[in-house]
Formats: sequence, structure tokens, C-alpha cells
Amino acid sequence: MRKIYVAGHRGMVGGAILRRLQDRQSAGDALELITRTHAELDLTDQAAVRDFMQAERPDVVILAAAKVGGIHANNTYPADFIYDNLMIECNVIHQAFAAGVKNLLQLGSSCIYPRAATQPMREDALLTGVLEPTNEPYAVAKIAGIKLCESYNRQHGVDYRSVMPTNLYGPGDNFHPENSHVLPALIRRFHEAQRDGLAEVVIWGTGKPRREFLHVDDMAEASLFVLDLPRDVYEANTQPMLSHINVGCGEDISIAELAALVAKTIGFTGRITQDVSKPDGTLRKLMDVSRLAEMGWRARIGLEDGIRETYAWFLDQADADLRAK
Repeated sequence: MRKIYVAGHRGMVGGAILRRLQDRQSAGDALELITRTHAELDLTDQAAVRDFMQAERPDVVILAAAKVGGIHANNTYPADFIYDNLMIECNVIHQAFAAGVKNLLQLGSSCIYPRAATQPMREDALLTGVLEPTNEPYAVAKIAGIKLCESYNRQHGVDYRSVMPTNLYGPGDNFHPENSHVLPALIRRFHEAQRDGLAEVVIWGTGKPRREFLHVDDMAEASLFVLDLPRDVYEANTQPMLSHINVGCGEDISIAELAALVAKTIGFTGRITQDVSKPDGTLRKLMDVSRLAEMGWRARIGLEDGIRETYAWFLDQADADLRAK
């Protein structure tokens, strides 16, 4: 029986990973899955994490817990983003090691790469330039997570791995009007415009920046694919001080094109205009995913199908919320 602790199982990515592991359980894999809510275990509390790890002593840790948000949230709460994420990573990774955990997978973000990184962004672009100012605190914390894993590998011989996803979306996403990422924010904005009969939807920035989007179910599958790789295969495709692996679909789309695609999915036929007083962020963020492809994994869910599925989930949640009131 292998004990796997999924940190952040109530988040979008952690939830998708947990569902995949539960599918494996149902198929007969001998797994014991461990989870804790934030109320049960505050991952920024060092003593609490230590006690939990010592009591449970999992065989594998999947670190999908993080404080995340879009441009507005990162600009408004930079101290929260760097502190919470550093504490989560330090506590979980160190206390996992102290409890004898040999295998750990940490999930990061494509924002670790420099603002002006050559596109598509290869893993070796890390630490070669200045970060995007709007999310620098979060990016610094995620870089620290990679280096924590690498440092414990080098000093202690454990097998701690890192995957860096591109922009994620899908069931379980955050649709908050101010603190969400661009795709769920657009879904909510166009849904409300269609519902209220509005003639216009205004999107942030110029619409020119290009972004890559990966469905969360693809990310869950990629995460477990990397976790399951034999150690010699993983190490043959990485380096001791450059060990993270990009995860994406390898294609991007402009924000203006994305807005049009969301509008089409929802059925909004009004005007789409840009508020150029709002920040664009990085002009392009496309991942080079050739390393992962060479090891045998590629994304399978197309963006149009993924948006349609995500919108259906959003509507189901809205209906559930109304029924609960």
C-alpha cells in the first residue's frame, strides 16, 4: 500500500490530480490517499506541518497547494503571495524530508521565466533575465520551490521533482470578478453580459498579448506521468540544477482571439472593446514542451472543447449555488 498525500486537493489542479488517483484506486491500485483541508492543516504553520508529516509519514507528496491569482490580485497583495507560497514550500518540502519522504512532486508556474525570455520558453531560460513586475513576488516563490527540491536532491539523495504548467483552466477554476485569471474572468464577464442583455463587453489591456492554455485534466495527467517516470529516465532528461519540466500544449492565442472564442461559446454577439488603461502583463508566454513530448506525453484537450466544458461546469455550479440559497 502506497500512501500519497495531495496538498491542495480542494484547488483546481489538486482536485484534478486527486480524481485521477481515485480512478487508479478504483482500478485496483493499492493506494492510500491522504488529504487535509486548510481548516484541518495550515501549510504556512511549520509546527502543524511537522506534526502532520511525522504522524502520517506518506510515501509520496504531491505539492499542489499555493496562493494563486491574476494580475489584479498579484498587484494588490504582493506580500501575501510571496510569504504564503514560500512558507508552504519550505514547510511541506522540508518536513516531508524530515519524515522520510523519498518522492515528491512540486507544481510551479510558467511565470518563473524572464519577461523577455525567448519564445517558446525553454527550461534553461530560468534565471536568465528580469521577471514580469506584475507577478514577481509569486514567481520568486515558485523559483525557490524548484531550488528547494533540487537542493534536497543534491544534498540528501531524495527524488523531488518539479513541473511548470502554463496557464491552466477547467472545472474547479476561480471565477471571482477581481481575483481570477484571464480565461475564467472572461467566461464570467461574457456570461453576465449575455444574461443581462448587455451590448458590450470590455476586456483588460490591448488584447494583443498571447497566452497558452492547458486544461486542468491534461495537467493532472502530465503531473502523474512525470511522477511515475523511472528515476533514471527523469534524470536523463534533466540536470541536477535544472530539473524542472515544462507542461503545456505548445500553442498560444491572443487575448482578443480568446475573448472572441469565449463570446462564441457563450453566445454573446455584442461588441468587444479594450480598456487600454489596464495592464497587459507579459506580451507572450508560450512554453517549449519538447522535453516532455520526447518522454512520451502530449496534451489532448483542445481549447474550444475545454472552454465549452468549463462553461458547462460554471453553469452547473451557479445552479447549485442558487439551489443552496
